Amino acid sequence: MIDALVVGAGPVGLALSADLRARGVEVEIVEKRPTADGGTRAIGIHSPALALLENSGATEELLRHAVRIRRGEARADGRTLAAIRFDRLRVRHPYVAALPQADTVDVLTRLAPPVRRGVRVTAILQDGAAVRVRTAGPDGDDERRARVVIVASGWAGRDLVFRPGAVRTHHYPDRYAMVDVAAPGEATALVHLERAGVVESFPLPGGRRRLVAWAGTSELADAAGFLHTALRERVGVEVDTTGATTFRVRRAVAPALRRGRVIVVGDAAHEVSPIGGQGMNLGLLDALTLAPLLVRWMRGGEPEGLAAWERGRLASARHAARLAFLNTMLGRGASVAAHAARSTALRAVLSGPGGGVFTRAYAMGFDAAARRGGESGRPGQG
Repeated sequence: MIDALVVGAGPVGLALSADLRARGVEVEIVEKRPTADGGTRAIGIHSPALALLENSGATEELLRHAVRIRRGEARADGRTLAAIRFDRLRVRHPYVAALPQADTVDVLTRLAPPVRRGVRVTAILQDGAAVRVRTAGPDGDDERRARVVIVASGWAGRDLVFRPGAVRTHHYPDRYAMVDVAAPGEATALVHLERAGVVESFPLPGGRRRLVAWAGTSELADAAGFLHTALRERVGVEVDTTGATTFRVRRAVAPALRRGRVIVVGDAAHEVSPIGGQGMNLGLLDALTLAPLLVRWMRGGEPEGLAAWERGRLASARHAARLAFLNTMLGRGASVAAHAARSTALRAVLSGPGGGVFTRAYAMGFDAAARRGGESGRPGQG
C-alpha cells in the first residue's frame, strides 16, 4: 500500500506530488490524458504560491522561465485610472510570475514522481485505514490501495467524490475571446475598462502578451475576427489575432473538501472566473498547505489541523469567488452614463487606500495561506 495517490497531473496535482516527494512521502500520480497538456490558460503565479513552492525547489526554476510583473495599470478611455503596484507589497515575492501553463507543468513534472498517463479512475472506495482506487488504462483494469487519496483532476473529477448536484455550479452568460501575440514592451499588466467591455493585456516571456476581451453573451462564430475588431475599436491596437479562442466562466464551491481519507483540491473543489487570475493559485494553495498535514498523518495520527485547513480553504474559495464575480461585473459592457460612473468610482477608490487593498486582494494576500505563514521569509525578498 502506498502513502498517497494523486488523481490528476495538472499544475495542482503535480505541485502537491512534488512537495510530498520532497518531504519523503511515497506518492503515485494517475492522469487520464495520455500526454501532458500543452495549453496556455493560467499564466500568473502569485507570491503566496511562489513562497510555498520553494519547498519542492520549483520556485527558482519557475522564475527562470517567467516574466515578473511588478506593476499594473487600470485604464479607461485612454486615461490611467490607477497604478497597481505589486512591488510595494511587503511579501516574499513582490510580483506576479507570468509564464504559460505548459511551462509551469513542465517544471513541476520534473520534480514530481513519474505520471501514469492514460489511466482513468473509475471508482474511489473507502476501506477502513485505506482507500481502494479502481482504474482503467492501457494495461486494462487495475486496483490500487493508498493511505490517502487526493483528487486534483479538475471539475471533471467531482463525481468521484461528490454525489450529483452536491456542488452547485453557476454558469455566467459572459463570453471572452483570447489570444497570445508577439508584442515586445514593458512587463506591465494592463486592464482597459472600456464602455464596450474589458480588454486585458498581460506580458508573457519571449516578448509576447496574452490579450483577453469581453465578447458579450452570444456565441462567437469568428473569434479571431471579433477580437481583431474589439482590440482596434476599444484600445487602438492592431495585431494578428489568428488562433484566437473563446471561453466562458463558471462559479462553484464544494460544501466540503474531505470525505474520510479522500481529499479534494483545486478545480475539483472550486471554480472561479479566470478574470482576475486566481483559480490556479487557489488550487496551488490548497495543495501546498495540505502537504505538511498529510506528512504528519502518514507518520501516525490524524492531525488536528486538517479540519482547520478545510475551513480556511473553503473560506478562501468563497472569497475568491466573490472577487471573481466583481471582476466579471466590472468587465462587462455598459451604457455611456454607467461607464462614466464606473470610471469615476474606480479612480476614486483605487487612487486612495483602496488601491492597496485591491492590490493585496488581487495578489491573494487575504488568502488563508498567506495569513497563516505562506509568505515565509523577509518582506520584499525576491
